[in-house]
This record gives sequence, structure tokens and C-alpha cells, in this order.
Amino acid sequence: MSSKGYKDEDDYLMLSGIQHFQFCKRQWALIHIEQQWEENVRTVEGQYLHRKADQPFTREKRGNKLIVRAMPVKSNELKITGICDVVEFIKDDNGIEINGLDEKYIAYPVEYKRGKPKMNDSDILQLTAQAMCLEEMLLCEINMGYVFYNEIKHRVEVPITQNDKNKVRIIVTKMQGYYRRRHTPKVETGSFCKNCSLQHICLPKLMNKRSVKSYIEGKIHE
Repeated sequence: MSSKGYKDEDDYLMLSGIQHFQFCKRQWALIHIEQQWEENVRTVEGQYLHRKADQPFTREKRGNKLIVRAMPVKSNELKITGICDVVEFIKDDNGIEINGLDEKYIAYPVEYKRGKPKMNDSDILQLTAQAMCLEEMLLCEINMGYVFYNEIKHRVEVPITQNDKNKVRIIVTKMQGYYRRRHTPKVETGSFCKNCSLQHICLPKLMNKRSVKSYIEGKIHE
């Protein structure tokens, strides 16, 4: 094969990148193409929250519920891979069989978020992508998931719809196009920049205060 292509899982995009891409395409490219990262309070709090959820390879049985934490998932159709914070398997005669267990279960992904409920597209589409990976891996249908918001210690039920699955496919296709071309989009500033963990990399002071032309002219006359 002459081009890089998607020969194995090393070429798959990160599922978590969907949220970055929805927030800002340039941020996604800086993280996932240029491999740049800068922490702020939000990312540190988010990492702490996920560490509590991410306890790999642990299974916890609670009555008719099996809880699996930090479950690796992937989709060969979408060419993405990632980790579900939590997947809850609820006992149901119409569900799927799980190795080592006699009962059948229906799977529900649970995504953990640090803030208050906002139910924006990025939260919904990230959860939908997790559900799509689980559907492909487990050969089942998933019509519901949950987003747990740490600030209120409560989770919100999220329907998994065909419309949102189509949105995920469109977004991932765009991500793959940028990734194959190694293209980082130009700066498009907005109020969201204030909460971006990469603002000091993406928007150095000269870009906030001066044009590139004036900056170069200033250097020439120094």
C-alpha cells in the first residue's frame, strides 16, 4: 500500500477527539495532529474525575447490573478507538450473552463530565460514538446512554438516535480528511477561546494585540 491509509488500529482516530473537534477544529488538530497539549484548571479537574471512573478491567456486580469501568472500545467502520468511562450491563432476557456469565444483558454507555448539565452536541455525539462502537463490538442495538455531571452528582438520560449517528459519521469523515492531509485549520477566535486549554499555544500575545505585518515590521526596526 503506497499511502499510509488505515492499516491497523494505530491509524484509528481517538474517539475523544469528537468533542475537541466540535469545540474547535483547530484545537482538535493541535492536539491530535500536532500533538500539543497545555493543561488548565478544566483539564486537570476532568482528568481527576476520569481517574475515579477509569479503573481498567474491573467488573462490579450490583443486583441485576454489571458495571465495567474504563472499557476499551473501537469501530472498524468509523476507524475510531477509545475508552468508555463506564458501561452498565443490565440483565434482560432480550439482551446479549457475555462470556463467563449465564444471564443476558443490555449495554448502556455512561460518560462522566465535570460541570453542570448542558447537553450540547459534543456531549451527545461523544456518547453516541461510544454506543456505535459498542453496537459493532457486541452485535447489539443501543438506544440509550447516560451523561453523569459531577457538579450536581447526577446523570442525564440521553437517547441514541439515528440522526445523531449520522452526525457522528459526518464529523469523523471530516476529522479523517484533516488527519490524512495533516492540516491544521486557521485561527477563528470567539468567546470560547477563554476556556481553551491551548489558548497560549494557539493565540500568543502577538496574535491578540498585533497583526503579523506589524510584528515583523517592529522586529526589523528594533
